Amino acid sequence: MAPIKTIGIFCKHKPPVKKKVLEDIVLWLENQSFNIILEEEAASIMGRDTGYDPIKIPGLADLIVVLGGDGTLLGVARLSVGHDVLILPVNLGTLGFLAEISFPDFRTEFDKLKNGVYEVEDRMLLNATLLRNENKIREFHAMNEVALIKGIDSGIIDLEVNINSKYMTSYRADGLIVATPTGSTAYSLSSGGPILHPSMNAMVLSPICPFALTNRPVVIPDGSELTVKLAYEGPSIRCVLDGQEQTPMEYGDTLKIKKADTPVKIVQLSGKNFYQVLREKLHWGAKPENGMRFKNSQE
Repeated sequence: MAPIKTIGIFCKHKPPVKKKVLEDIVLWLENQSFNIILEEEAASIMGRDTGYDPIKIPGLADLIVVLGGDGTLLGVARLSVGHDVLILPVNLGTLGFLAEISFPDFRTEFDKLKNGVYEVEDRMLLNATLLRNENKIREFHAMNEVALIKGIDSGIIDLEVNINSKYMTSYRADGLIVATPTGSTAYSLSSGGPILHPSMNAMVLSPICPFALTNRPVVIPDGSELTVKLAYEGPSIRCVLDGQEQTPMEYGDTLKIKKADTPVKIVQLSGKNFYQVLREKLHWGAKPENGMRFKNSQE
């Protein structure tokens, strides 16, 4: 891995990161002779007029430090598509499935990175292309999921799904989630989808409130290409990326979804494994409220 010289800094916007937290990290890194480039919001919080356009930072930095929660990381991951840049998430939020390092531990953990004691996890991205009359309307990426969701005033929708040009099924539901292994613990999980280890080469299709109880989540190989269409003319639906960006999809449109050509490179420093993260974030093995206690197998 090439030496780290330039570090880009992204931070949570709503609510914004506290100035003291941002200064503590930025000044500490600058004192160690790293070249620091701040995205515009971070520069504004620090009172600097040297902010960079967020789109440009992944192409300029060797490492991006993301201060916030998983939502902040998802946005940075989409900006980083096509760039061979490492991403180090620092959790300032509440859940933090992806951002495992906490702010108080930042200096200690970052020293590991400087000493080469770290791992890089390749996290799969989805590539989605929206076609209208066979013309490309928009192409986008998602780290967690691409979700097709009915409009506020529309009823149940009908979606026709083909895999590798072969008809799979039609869903009558409130929507459909196509998730990566990383996204299997997000929206897909809340819709009854399975949890996948992030290293798995797979995607999950999870219908949202399906009309037929036999429509269950399906796990498919990540080499598959999905084609999704609205089966009947009616109100438009929303195509939502990682719960953050959306675009309308009309009757006659085609949405093609496949694995992106390049992954996101997430730096792992804490030494935690995926199962430990699940136990902590989902409170597996926690003491029940009624006072009964299940034995831990390690006791």
